[in-house]
Amino acid sequence: MRPPRGRIPPARRRRTVTEEEASLWRRFVAAAGITPLRPEIPPPDEPPQRPETVADDAAALAIPRAAERSMVRSAPQPPPDLAIGVAPGGLDRKRWDDLRRGRTRPERTLDLHGRRADDAHDAVRRFVLGAQAEGLRCVAIVTGKGTGETGGVLRRELPHWLNAPPLREIILALAHPHRANTGAVHLLLRRKKT
Repeated sequence: MRPPRGRIPPARRRRTVTEEEASLWRRFVAAAGITPLRPEIPPPDEPPQRPETVADDAAALAIPRAAERSMVRSAPQPPPDLAIGVAPGGLDRKRWDDLRRGRTRPERTLDLHGRRADDAHDAVRRFVLGAQAEGLRCVAIVTGKGTGETGGVLRRELPHWLNAPPLREIILALAHPHRANTGAVHLLLRRKKT
């Protein structure tokens, strides 16, 4: 409820920390090894004693947390998985629209009709790596629509193959050249590093 105009609301009383709460907080800070940014509460006289266990010995041998965090940050993160027909991050809208609508023509095509899954996987890998080595920007892979609701094995497995290393690092986007043609996928490749 708002106070009537012209009246100043009464000041709210600030809650103060009790000595018991302050003592509990000091013990927690000391046990966790935390250094406060603003040491408003003085540190305790002595940290609480913990019983020694085997876990403490293992913790003493473990990597310090700060070093562990820096190792995690320095590890390169793999790029996110690509989905066919979903715009990836970092690709400009015009280039994506051209690929999705079939205006970017593939420079080479791989037809997987009649191949077994293991043979097709090897062929896809060689094809994409070879295309990128030649400096091609757009290629097509034809799997066929397959039979049944889920389509064929090759059509179902192709996104997994393309998102696996080392192919994922060189593919920018995946799209069907036409909404009705789900048996072919156009791949936009990264430029070859010089």
